[in-house]
Amino acid sequence: MTQLIASLDEISAPYDVLFCDLWGCLHNGKALFPEAVAALQAFRRKGGAVVLLTNAPRTRHAVKRRLDQMGLPEDAYDVIAASGDATQVAMLQGAAGRKLWHLGPGKDEDLFTMIPDWLRDQPAIERVPLEEAEGILCTGPFDEFTETPEDYRVRFLMAKTRGLKMLNANPDLVVDFGDRRIYCSGALAQLYEEMGGEVLSFGKPHPPIYDFARAQLAAIGVSVENDAILAIGDGVRTDIRGAEAEGIDAVFVTGGLEAARFGADPAHPDPALLQDWLTAESLRPRYAMGRLR
Repeated sequence: MTQLIASLDEISAPYDVLFCDLWGCLHNGKALFPEAVAALQAFRRKGGAVVLLTNAPRTRHAVKRRLDQMGLPEDAYDVIAASGDATQVAMLQGAAGRKLWHLGPGKDEDLFTMIPDWLRDQPAIERVPLEEAEGILCTGPFDEFTETPEDYRVRFLMAKTRGLKMLNANPDLVVDFGDRRIYCSGALAQLYEEMGGEVLSFGKPHPPIYDFARAQLAAIGVSVENDAILAIGDGVRTDIRGAEAEGIDAVFVTGGLEAARFGADPAHPDPALLQDWLTAESLRPRYAMGRLR
């Protein structure tokens, strides 16, 4: 049975590393959650390492810039591992060809410009219109505030007919931007796959992002076994099932994407509603909490 906890400090002692999600756990897209920041700082003061493990469809450098703008203190984490990083490796290695249609907003263009040194010898990726493309790099809708996956059905039919492979840079279906829920790359990839298109995904719950996170830790001299890692996240499809597949313990933050299921107070989920829903979904996270704190 999942243990409902009030704070990270209650159960953090056996763990050396946190894999902490961003949206819904550390911030809401607009503002940081102060108690969550304090929890990560406290974990690090005790000697632990924190990986900010995000399905953001851009590189860790762009993620850091945004977190800096939001005011996240650097003593709250050690490294960042983004779905965009793992996707970029596959893209530069030609997983979908060299001529790509980029489906996504301009803020994700760092995937084409911020190239790691060890991949600079790869042939260049050319961004082209869909009609000329060998593959698709999907980072989200062009306009995430107004568009839905259905807006792309006609273009996806053309792409599927031509056999174009899609690289999905963010397996999340939706995120909450402040009080507004918006579609992510994962929702577009889901539609493309339902239509018969081929999709490769690189963020949680898929292995590439976890491999990238461990490589980032190794780069700062941290080597850790799975039983010493604790994943924290509010996405059951991504954070919780990803942790389960990797063999690591998880804290399900109930006050994020699924908050409406567990009572009127997102910070204090109803234990009975929570356990019934977890059972119905065949989910068994080791811990759950309303908000990261």
